[in-house]
Amino acid sequence: MIITVSRQFGSGGREVGKRLADELNLLYYDRELVTDIAEHTDLNESYVSSVLENGGFKNYAFTFGRSMPFVSPTPAPVTDVLVAQQRIIKAIGEKGNCVIVGRSADVILKDYKPFRIFVYADDDSKIARCRARAPETEHYTDKQMLKQFKEIDGGRKKLHDLLGVHPWGDKANYDMMINTTNLDIKAVIPALAEYIRQVTKK
Repeated sequence: MIITVSRQFGSGGREVGKRLADELNLLYYDRELVTDIAEHTDLNESYVSSVLENGGFKNYAFTFGRSMPFVSPTPAPVTDVLVAQQRIIKAIGEKGNCVIVGRSADVILKDYKPFRIFVYADDDSKIARCRARAPETEHYTDKQMLKQFKEIDGGRKKLHDLLGVHPWGDKANYDMMINTTNLDIKAVIPALAEYIRQVTKK
């Protein structure tokens, strides 16, 4: 069984993925993929994360060998990140029995027929969730947070749509759409896990 979780920023998609992995006793991949990609490309993890989250179409500071700082005016290293991402995710897909959050895994692993989830929520709910998890020293206004949501989700869409037939967030691309607005994610995981067990039976 392979489950992929695409999500709007702040919607709780990471929590959905982690809790599903625990409930179904599956391996869980999220930030670990960024570390693996960084190791395979000799690029700084922050740069790799920015490519995967923001589309890689801006100038980002990064390092070769994680030591020499350099700012690229071109998107050349983005190709290295995307190639490494596909290679690593396909290797994970071959093993199966996992939950992968983000990283365009739903389209990269399309031949493995994963159960594809898209998690979304309204703006008020996303703001509240982000504030609840933010450090005490972080003080963003609602306007600043909404701008961040738009930029990050825009980057995710760009990378996803480079690979996929259907646009990021289009219901035609997923097996389940989950609206987490005012939802207690923990409470619905057992029922969600059982549903996935039933529909993925061979």
